[in-house]
Amino acid sequence: MAKIETPQPIRGTQSLLGEEADRFHEVVAAFDRVRRLYGFKRVEVPLIEPTAVFARTIGETTDVVSKEMYSFEDRSGDSITLRPEFTAGICRAYLSEGWQQFAPLKVATHGAAFRYERPQKGRYRQFHQLDAEIIGAAEPQADVEILALGSQLLAELGIKAVTLKLNSLGDAESRNAWRSALIDHFAAHRADLSDDSRDRLEKNPLRILDSKDPRDRPFVDTAPEMKLTAPAEEFFGKVRDGLKAAGVGYELDPMLVRGLDYYRHTAFEFVTDQLGAQGAVIAGGRYDGLIESLGGPHTPAIGWAAGIERLAMLIGQPAPEAIDAAIVVEDDAAMDAALAAASRLRSAGLAVELIATGSPRKRFDRAVKKGAKEIVVLGFAEGAVTRRVKSNDEPRVEALLA
Repeated sequence: MAKIETPQPIRGTQSLLGEEADRFHEVVAAFDRVRRLYGFKRVEVPLIEPTAVFARTIGETTDVVSKEMYSFEDRSGDSITLRPEFTAGICRAYLSEGWQQFAPLKVATHGAAFRYERPQKGRYRQFHQLDAEIIGAAEPQADVEILALGSQLLAELGIKAVTLKLNSLGDAESRNAWRSALIDHFAAHRADLSDDSRDRLEKNPLRILDSKDPRDRPFVDTAPEMKLTAPAEEFFGKVRDGLKAAGVGYELDPMLVRGLDYYRHTAFEFVTDQLGAQGAVIAGGRYDGLIESLGGPHTPAIGWAAGIERLAMLIGQPAPEAIDAAIVVEDDAAMDAALAAASRLRSAGLAVELIATGSPRKRFDRAVKKGAKEIVVLGFAEGAVTRRVKSNDEPRVEALLA
């Protein structure tokens, strides 16, 4: 018979066990604790969406839409996409599910997302994100609150070597004026720009500021800076004052941008130098025009996303899950009694592991190595089940099994 070849994982995916899985869920658990402190409701949105949801919001000209999305036609011929991020799907649900009635709406979620790109440290083709959004709030206090949420999450996880980078993209007037100034500036150096930047010049000039190509650096470094209108300057000042009042430190970064036109005012990233070139662990901004791109009314909103894998790489080793009791079956004739005892203890809220396989002489040693607080040893003698209990903590088992 020919040997059956074992299937291998798809490139850019991972399976987690032990400490890696514990780190992953430590991040998720911390996020769940902190989002409740800030009154963010948990939501769930589909893993698949109509491709138009992302094409309209992320932008047809972006690399995500043109090169990285996992899109396919279903049996009805509709174009479907595995979500590359959460915001667009949440905004679609805000419109189609009638969530406008809850505005201002503070929501949080987490789960898998997909992008076809070169896997590298902390970046996968199937990756996982935390996501927090405030939809329907135009006030700068919303910006402060969502930034404070991110800051407290990092503190909860014990991640200290992180800097909040902050910038304002201005209101529509100041952003449009800056866009025109950037086009004029980069157009004067068109012949010297990288191929990608020449393509972006007319479609999305702000993205040239993100270029890592050394050919673009001299022109990025001399690019005109944003000049905020008086209302935009006042808004940004209130955000900075609010962060100071909340005890959230930051650094201004005038080169921090978001290329799509629906972004307004606050843009931010929490950045570390511990992950190499891919240093952002939380990133987001105010996207006051996104819901309009989905056919909805003008709706101010702000949000952020964080990579669970990246955060998991930065936290300390989680404490192993404790076992309250181990039940050691020294004689197989005591198996039914062991199953009954395990059921009773678990019903009482104790974590119990049943050790009933392998050499009977080594089962007790295995229970000791698992670090159980109490060990119940069940044997069989003279036609009856015997029981003895070894306790390393405040005993609970004897009373529950009496």
